[in-house]
Amino acid sequence: MDAVGPVRTPLYGAHMELGAHMVDFHGHELPIRYQTIQGEHLACRNAAGLFDVSHMGFFCFEGPRVREWLSSVSTQDVTKFDTNRCGYTHFLDASGYIIDDMIFAVSSEEVIYGVPNASMVDVVRKWLMEQNPSEKGITITDLSNQTSIIALQGPRAPEIAKLVFGERGYPGRFRCGDIPDNPSGFQGWIQGTGYTGEEGVEIFIPNEIATNVWNALMEQGADLGVTPVGLGARDTLRLEKGYLLSGQDFLWPGLGYDHQGPLPAGYLSRTTLETNIPFGLNLDHNFIGKDAMIGSRDTNTLWMGLMCTGKGPSPRTGHEVHSSPVGDSLIGFVTSGAPSPSLGVGIGMAYMENVMEGDTVYIKTSPRRIIEAKVRAPPFV
Repeated sequence: MDAVGPVRTPLYGAHMELGAHMVDFHGHELPIRYQTIQGEHLACRNAAGLFDVSHMGFFCFEGPRVREWLSSVSTQDVTKFDTNRCGYTHFLDASGYIIDDMIFAVSSEEVIYGVPNASMVDVVRKWLMEQNPSEKGITITDLSNQTSIIALQGPRAPEIAKLVFGERGYPGRFRCGDIPDNPSGFQGWIQGTGYTGEEGVEIFIPNEIATNVWNALMEQGADLGVTPVGLGARDTLRLEKGYLLSGQDFLWPGLGYDHQGPLPAGYLSRTTLETNIPFGLNLDHNFIGKDAMIGSRDTNTLWMGLMCTGKGPSPRTGHEVHSSPVGDSLIGFVTSGAPSPSLGVGIGMAYMENVMEGDTVYIKTSPRRIIEAKVRAPPFV
């Protein structure tokens, strides 16, 4: 029997024409870079970057009480969001551990769209179905396989979106809606969200028009500096903003396997409170895992940023963080780290005990090398 290879998105041909270097990412063949990671990163920060994120999932939640039901299974109170607004939430298990995070978009009083992470689509769908949505009159439709997702990010992204989708083609930050009437006749869903911290949009379209939309954005955005961006720069962009990465910065223990890397066993089994995010958590409503999360709350351990002040290798996953350059002073481990193209220094994120912003800590980048760093609350830029 022939081995089954990674899934190619509908934009595979467009990537190859642009000279992309492709990799297997969670079972999808996607660009890691086109030219250089640093160049693509800075192009997105300074002008605009175009990303194929079709590996992400796309759910439709529908029913007369969909806001109430989704609030009952997530850390965000969805009932507080107006129509055509987006939000961020976690799903927790009964023990309070994060299963996955998700961006949601309120289309109407009875329809909400959600974007789960690539490797967690099947897991999240199964877990959500176990919460008996049908008893509340809720249906969950998985639109992932029939939908391509293109992210346009950066300070010039709103201008480019308007060129392609018309004057109302940029819905606004964390706003959403149907793609408005436009000269090309493109139809789909668009929302002012993304994983870079920049202004921009994520565009949800049928697979059969994905290449046409991609080419239109590239062509009409050329004079505004649009650049195709791969997974490498996508990771450094999100790291500069301190955004969690599923499987890298948290991992649901219910999956039955541990992080493949140099972290201690179970280290990524985390609660929302430990991730220290300033958004996505509303404690004024009841939801699955709330009481367990609060009851097990460890106020001494938080996910915080690290900015290197000493010269040497950048922080990487599994690097130890110490409160002192000598002695038995281990306080945590780096979960995400890389050189910051915007700042020119090494940055990272780590779960650390008993630290405050501004503290000096020491990252053990090798058995013989320790780099000084400052504790920072992200974003770094």
